[in-house]
Amino acid sequence: MIDIQQIRDHSDEVIKRLRVRNMDAAELVNSLKILDETKRQLQKKLDDTLAEANALAKQIGVLFKAGKGADAESLKEKSAMLKKLAKELQEQLDDTNKNFQEFIVRLPNLPHPSVPAGKSDADNEVVQEAGKVKKADEGALSHWDLAKKYDIIDFERGTKITGAGFPVYKGLGARIQRALITFFLDEALIAGYTEYQPPLLVNEDSAFGTGQLPDKDGQMYHVPSDNLYLIPTSEVPITNLFRDTILQEDELPVKCTAYSVCFRREAGSYGKDVRGLNRLHQFDKVEIVQVTKPELSYKALDEMVAHVSVLLKKLELPYRITRLCGGDLGFAAALTYDMEVWSAAQGRWLEVSSISNFEAYQSNRLRLRYKTSEGKNRLAHTLNGSALALPRILAALLENNQCEEGIYIPKALQAYTGFRYIQ
Repeated sequence: MIDIQQIRDHSDEVIKRLRVRNMDAAELVNSLKILDETKRQLQKKLDDTLAEANALAKQIGVLFKAGKGADAESLKEKSAMLKKLAKELQEQLDDTNKNFQEFIVRLPNLPHPSVPAGKSDADNEVVQEAGKVKKADEGALSHWDLAKKYDIIDFERGTKITGAGFPVYKGLGARIQRALITFFLDEALIAGYTEYQPPLLVNEDSAFGTGQLPDKDGQMYHVPSDNLYLIPTSEVPITNLFRDTILQEDELPVKCTAYSVCFRREAGSYGKDVRGLNRLHQFDKVEIVQVTKPELSYKALDEMVAHVSVLLKKLELPYRITRLCGGDLGFAAALTYDMEVWSAAQGRWLEVSSISNFEAYQSNRLRLRYKTSEGKNRLAHTLNGSALALPRILAALLENNQCEEGIYIPKALQAYTGFRYIQ
């Protein structure tokens, strides 16, 4: 959530930066300024009224003790009027606060100055490319055909059990899933992350704290009877571990990792991009999360990008890093890098990780602060990234590594799978 002080002091700059998101925020920002000023005026009137009422109550008490009951009674009518006024002011303030909250949560995070202008992923900026991108050999199969050929993923039975987007992994397919999860977690532990195993459902406060609500309400699976949400990523429960928390400065950075099943409705998805493992409603992912001091958050972002790059190199996958444009930037993010792997059989790039710095946007919602060495409380910065999401990683491994012997397993993964080829 944007700090209201930014809107008070730099409203023109806020409006200008949100234009990078293709958002005309002028009307909303001006409404917030009016509501903020109204709030402050009402709060002052309420404070003054309560102070006057308290002073009057003490005066009435003194008069009664002095035996001046008649004088005290004459002041009680004024006291009653002040109490009534205070109640009315409190109701007005509550209504104004409610309206203010409804307005301010509609503002996304301010893009970092390096975020390029653009309307869609076609306008994202490629900042690095690594590995050899090659065309598939003649007769190369897509991963969904390879899955059927080697009997490692059953899309049809998953559809029968639940619906499209819920595959069943079997045999070597299940083993390679488990191997990837363990490999990613082990690499995160080596990098200094602490492993967690979080709940797969969260409450409204948790979904609001990380920015899923109200922005992505329709994209999450909801359990109405308990008013809980299935997590779209373990970022949500992990970051909420620190909701309403004041950390000590020497505790930072906090580095967390978690494996979880993730659930996304992906409403409106259609076409070739949803074939096979390209876009699922349920999938496995290892996440990395950091809580840092503000001045170190972009260094942490670079470190997280480097960490994911190492994973992709060890998996021997050609990859590229893109900086998301304003039109493709997530609601709560200030800056996001996407990691994409090359799919030879499909002849296109597949996004396998998004690594984002949210600056203080999430921590303001979460009331996540840290105490400086001078004893002051400051909002921390939060970051998260996929390290990695499994479906498209597996798709790329299958498609890029098909050969006469079967499907080659990268050397770094062989110790986890226990086999060199899927045959």
